[in-house]
Amino acid sequence: MTTVAVLGLGEAGSLIAAGLAQAGAVVNGYDPRVTATGAVRDAADAAQACRGADLVLSVNSAADALDALAQGLPGCAPGTIWADLNTAAPAVKQAVQDAAGHLLVADVALMAPVPPRGLHTPMTVSGPAAQRFALTMRQLGGNVEVIEGPVGAAATHKLLRSVFFKGLAAAVVEALEAAQAAGLHDWLSANIAEELTRANAATVERLVTGSHVHAVRRSHEMEAAAQLLDSLGVPARVSRASRDWLDDLAQRR
Repeated sequence: MTTVAVLGLGEAGSLIAAGLAQAGAVVNGYDPRVTATGAVRDAADAAQACRGADLVLSVNSAADALDALAQGLPGCAPGTIWADLNTAAPAVKQAVQDAAGHLLVADVALMAPVPPRGLHTPMTVSGPAAQRFALTMRQLGGNVEVIEGPVGAAATHKLLRSVFFKGLAAAVVEALEAAQAAGLHDWLSANIAEELTRANAATVERLVTGSHVHAVRRSHEMEAAAQLLDSLGVPARVSRASRDWLDDLAQRR
């Protein structure tokens, strides 16, 4: 029977831990602020949670990745798989590997929100323990894709995707706040939904090519948009960042 330690029992960690227990694994959980519940066994500290574990999932913040390793390492046997699920820069993932000593490190990226999928959330993994991590998790019902490359490769894929998704979210929120102030929220919301619904591969090409070809004109357009947001009392952070980026594109031509 597989024994898994889950360090970090926030929203993501608790759902994944519960799914692993339901799938038949022995699951030890530790979080200094949260008590494990249900079939997840509550450990007194990280080292205790890791004792006897075949696999350790570190589900913390990027800032806590190295601290979690330092606390759990004394309880880990040689050859234990240490899977770092924290959304951290590749350099942080590499630092975890450098400090892992006798452990086998897997760089894991959660590629979608954990609720409501829990254990079945799509994951990518890279690094020396990628194949073993994927095998263990798949046997328990996990949805894992192996990415060739060292520790940091999975993080790189996820963070590049984050530039798009989080940047898109910021632009949508800023635009809708301004539309609300202008009394046009419903119109713009419907317009955005329509554009996203009909987007395809040609949309990506149009966005890239159009930005390069029309950088000067679009830079002036985004300056006007920023001035509009100023008049509406809405911070024009994304609008001005877009203007500056377009200015940079124009200067490269």
